Amino acid sequence: MFLSTAEKMRAADRRAIMDYKIPSIALMETASRAVARAAEPYLRGGGSACVLCGSGNNGGDGVGAAVELLRQGHAVRVLLTGSRAHATADFLEMERRLQALGGTVEPFDAAQGLPAGTAVVIDAMFGIGLNKPLEGGARAAVEAVNAAGFPVVAADIPSGVEADTGRILGAAVQATVTVTFSMAKPGHFVEPGCVCTGHLELAGIGIPPEVLQEAATPIRALQDWAVPLPRRDALSHKGDYGRVLLLGGCVGYTGAPSLCARAAVRAGAGLVYLGVPAPIYEITAIKNDEAMPFPLPAEEGGGIAAPAGVDRALRRLETCDVCACGPGLGRGAGARELVRALLTAPEGGRSRPLVLDADALNALAGNLDWLHGRTEPAILTPHAGEFARLGGALTGDRLGDALRFAGAHNCVLLLKGHRCIAAFPDGRAYIATRGNAGMAKGGSGDVLTGILAALLGQFPGKVRRAVCTGMQLHALAGDLCRASLGEYGMTASDLIAALPEAEKQLMEDEKA
Repeated sequence: MFLSTAEKMRAADRRAIMDYKIPSIALMETASRAVARAAEPYLRGGGSACVLCGSGNNGGDGVGAAVELLRQGHAVRVLLTGSRAHATADFLEMERRLQALGGTVEPFDAAQGLPAGTAVVIDAMFGIGLNKPLEGGARAAVEAVNAAGFPVVAADIPSGVEADTGRILGAAVQATVTVTFSMAKPGHFVEPGCVCTGHLELAGIGIPPEVLQEAATPIRALQDWAVPLPRRDALSHKGDYGRVLLLGGCVGYTGAPSLCARAAVRAGAGLVYLGVPAPIYEITAIKNDEAMPFPLPAEEGGGIAAPAGVDRALRRLETCDVCACGPGLGRGAGARELVRALLTAPEGGRSRPLVLDADALNALAGNLDWLHGRTEPAILTPHAGEFARLGGALTGDRLGDALRFAGAHNCVLLLKGHRCIAAFPDGRAYIATRGNAGMAKGGSGDVLTGILAALLGQFPGKVRRAVCTGMQLHALAGDLCRASLGEYGMTASDLIAALPEAEKQLMEDEKA
């Protein structure tokens, strides 16, 4: 699903009105009907709809929804949270229609809160144009909605969420359903605003398709059907599905590399080699039946040694298609040298896909110039803390921060979080639409690294496809674990166990 921005959507509205001669009130009527349809099921048991509206066109959508609900025989109260002095012409037209049906637009009184008997709230206070923190009566209205606990239908985007970034501007409505118009916006999917969206419904309002095509940005929200796993060729063998080299582990950190290797196996890699320091080789070998651990010379602290361990790892890389480094790697001198060598190896090494996670990212911090000479951009998978250590800006605009970093440092930046973001150096970005708080446990990132490495080996030359599929597959496995185990009890090992079912759900033509 391609996303648009507030500015591009305003331009699309103007073009539909000016170039295609579609009356603005006609667009508002269609939007209003969509909001009313979303609210109507909550009114079937009685009670009234409470419409909180500003005086702009988003408020007009809310008043128009009130008109539709009144025509259907439902009780409605419309409360104005904005200034009538700034009322738009279309808002006033919808108010006239409301009055013709016996309704009125009343001022919102923060002291009184929401009316008794409310069954559903329609949030039409701000829409996508909001770009400054809420204060005064507007913030009081948002807080009243959240405190009341009624179902909420938001028009276009929950009030208080910045459409282009997902930032919370002081406070934001927690919607049950959000009805967005024409195209979804980044704020629906990027945290923290994504947690305010609730169930997202996309409603066309009559803007021509060619206009919407121009309004699209290079940002996409991933959906399961958009990242299918291909059916395997019946006449294939293990060499067709990638030779994956994983490097990590040190004394005290034996679990992370094993989780990574087991995930790579479950994600379909043909062959998985796991290089670990010699002191933990026996433990690692016991933990891995399908992957093939091998020992590397170790330094005194228990990590991979330089130069002997690094040289041996690079020789093994010559026989492999993809490399992932970092889970449990430790922060010794050998770790830093290993990462430097992987990033700056001769041409053969630089052209292979490389995933860096965990301590490999710590080794990279302060040495971002290592990224710039690669034929194949490295894939970095930091969480927010690791991103900050790398020198990434944390401005509150996660999408923009990821894109700027990827463009500046010739890398694919997969910024982990409640909704992972994959930003590419060409300016395109992809947002996962799955994932949950149960995945916020040690080991989840190691599983993701293994999945990415496996898919990079299976999709040679298709880094974008592998990264997007891997990100969504990991999140889908997390959602399956939540459904069966709950967010408290699920573990990284459970994510691996859920991969086969997640892969079946993503398999193209599975029912054929």
